[in-house]
Amino acid sequence: MNDSGDEISGIRLSTVVPARITAGETTHQLTNTDLAFKLHYITTVHFFTGDAAANLTIADLKGPMFYWLEVYNRICGRIRRDGEGRPFIKCNDSGVRIVEANCNGKTITEWLQTVNGGDHHRLLVYNQPLVGDNFEFTPLVFLQLTKFKCGGLSVGMSWSHFLGDAFVATNCINLWGNIMAAAGNSTPPAIINPSPTLRSAARSPPRRSLKSLEPLGDNWLAPNNLKMVTHTFHFTPKQLSHLNSTDNGVSSFELISAVIWKALGTAEIVTVVRKGKHGSGLLGNHGVEIGIVEAGEMEEFTNLDVIEIARMINRKFIDETNGIEGEGRSVGDYVVYGANLTFVDCMDVDIHGLHLKGHCPVFANLSISGVGDEGAVVVIPAPENGIDVNAILPKDQLQKLKSKLSLNFCNF
Repeated sequence: MNDSGDEISGIRLSTVVPARITAGETTHQLTNTDLAFKLHYITTVHFFTGDAAANLTIADLKGPMFYWLEVYNRICGRIRRDGEGRPFIKCNDSGVRIVEANCNGKTITEWLQTVNGGDHHRLLVYNQPLVGDNFEFTPLVFLQLTKFKCGGLSVGMSWSHFLGDAFVATNCINLWGNIMAAAGNSTPPAIINPSPTLRSAARSPPRRSLKSLEPLGDNWLAPNNLKMVTHTFHFTPKQLSHLNSTDNGVSSFELISAVIWKALGTAEIVTVVRKGKHGSGLLGNHGVEIGIVEAGEMEEFTNLDVIEIARMINRKFIDETNGIEGEGRSVGDYVVYGANLTFVDCMDVDIHGLHLKGHCPVFANLSISGVGDEGAVVVIPAPENGIDVNAILPKDQLQKLKSKLSLNFCNF
């Protein structure tokens, strides 16, 4: 756990397993795309008011998890390696780790004011990557339940990215809320664990969207040479309209990415991770596309306006995902997020879909840990048609971005 000082206390660990035992020797095989993401972790945090959390005991929160994990029994497994050293998940029902914690010194409102656009996930999402001696025993998913002075509750999740993309992760935790809401009114949902629909394993030229690393063995944590800092920028509908006053055929994601790419102004190539055409299944990363966009001559690029850069992101995306599946069974260690400056399109993620007792979260956020030195920008929907942007960048680059955005948007 990160150093929590006096803010978070009373930490208690427990484990929840599926209500029914998974058939013996069940395994979940990981695709090459899954393993390309193995050094990265998706994190989510949801804040609920005292009214939403009123009279909810830890037993009320844990009880529905047994049925939830019947559906998602594979996330209760642990990593093993086959005879060739390729990782897979042994579905041994070892469970999801539950972290109970207290924040007795702040209300949720005070906490969010203190963070003030900084790292909303720090201290509220339990951090234990798959490393070292605990590699085969480390849970793949952690859920931290933090109670605040006001009676409110935050739900923080750490999700091993090889289990699935951001769409899969949010669908998973949202189902827990749905089962909680239906407690006593329905039978447990059927167990569905379909095999993923894989892309063709066509070979492609050398990939530039990923960064190959020296073998890391059982230490699944991306190495960094720079200190990475996280900040959340909020774009209002008015600001978005100002950027794109007419229909220019570009998405909000492409527009925001263009603003930030131009503001930072040094990346000749960027990686884009976006929702693909294959759709997301129960688990797996087959629903995303990984590719690059090239700036061309940087002198010309710096003279482009934001709309022109957004169109470039839209039209000049080179999909490299098929090449990852074409690598055969020998998969190395890679950084995806932060190999180049990376833009992550999560605009269709249902980040606000987790409800407690019919209450929506007052604030919800999704980010990524294990980002490489070039940084990543995660674009997610915000309430009332706004957009939240989580920038995970080296400290000097983040300061540069804040300064550039402040010239155009007064609230930055």
